[in-house]
Amino acid sequence: MLFKIILSGHLEFGSDRTFELALNMFLQRAETYYKNDILLKPEEVFISEKSMLDVPRSIINTAAEKSWRNTVHLLDTIAQYAIAGNIGAWKLDNGALVEHAFIEPKGDKSAVQSFLRGRELLTQGQQSEAKDALSSAIEKYTRNALAYERRGYVNYKLGNVGDALYDFTKSIDIYPHSPDAYMGRAIVNLHQKNYAAAAADLDMAIRTSIPHQPIHWRARRMKGECHVELNEFAKAEFELKLVTNKTFKAEDSNAAWQSTAFYNYGRALYGIGKYKEAFQAASKARTLSQEPSADLLQFVSVAAEKAGVSN
Repeated sequence: MLFKIILSGHLEFGSDRTFELALNMFLQRAETYYKNDILLKPEEVFISEKSMLDVPRSIINTAAEKSWRNTVHLLDTIAQYAIAGNIGAWKLDNGALVEHAFIEPKGDKSAVQSFLRGRELLTQGQQSEAKDALSSAIEKYTRNALAYERRGYVNYKLGNVGDALYDFTKSIDIYPHSPDAYMGRAIVNLHQKNYAAAAADLDMAIRTSIPHQPIHWRARRMKGECHVELNEFAKAEFELKLVTNKTFKAEDSNAAWQSTAFYNYGRALYGIGKYKEAFQAASKARTLSQEPSADLLQFVSVAAEKAGVSN
C-alpha cells in the first residue's frame, strides 16, 4: 500500500563537528540499516554552511509503509545530535491523516534541556519561570528560533508587547518556515489593530503550514477577520468560506470558533451584497453559539431585513 508523505521542519546542529557526525550517521544508517530506502536525499537537506538539516516542506506522493518508517526512525536518531529545531511528518491515505510523527532533540545538552523546561513551564502557566528558561536556551544557542518563538508568547502574555514583537520577528529571521512564529507576530499586530500587517503574517502562516495542522485553519479564520476589518470583503469571503465548509473534530481547537467564523463570513457576504447568504451564515453562527452576542443578534436582524426574510 502506498501513502502520501509530507515532511516539514529543520534541525540545528550548532557546530561543524556535530553536523558532520549527524551527516555521517545519516549516511551510514541509510545504507547499512535501511538499504537507502529513505524518503530524503541527504545532498538536498543537509546544509553544511549553516550546520543544519532543512526540510521546509517535502511532499512525496507515493511512498511505501517501510519507507515512511525508515525515514521517521532515521530522523529521530539524528535529531538527538541537534541542539534546536523539530520536524513534523504526516502520512496520508487518500487525503485522510493516518499517522503523524513529531521529531525533536531530547538529549542532555543544556540548551535542549533549557528549551524543553521552558516549554513545559509555559504549559503549566509559570510565565516568569518559563521566560527565564527560554532566555537561558537562547543564551546557550543564539539561533534557537523555537525558543524565541515560545518566549514571544510568554512576553505577550506578560504584557511585554514590544518584546514579544521582537522575539517573533527574530524567530522568523532565523527560520522563516515556521507557521507558529508568523501566528505569534500576527496576534501582536492584531493587539495593535494593525490588520494589514496581521493579514500578511497570517498568509505566511497558511503558506508554511499544511491543512492537517490546526494552525492552518486558525490562520485562515483570523486572516478572514482581518480582511473584514479592512473592508476587503471578497478576500474575507474566500478565506471564511473555506473555514466554514470545514468540519472540525471536537478535540480540534478550531471547532469552538466556528460560530465566530460564520458570523464574520456573514459580514463578508453582506459587504459584497450577498444578503440572503449573509443571513444564512449569521443564522448558522447564532445556532452554533451557546450565548449569542448582542452584535451577532443585531446582525442577524439587519441581514434578515436586507434579504427580505421575516425574522
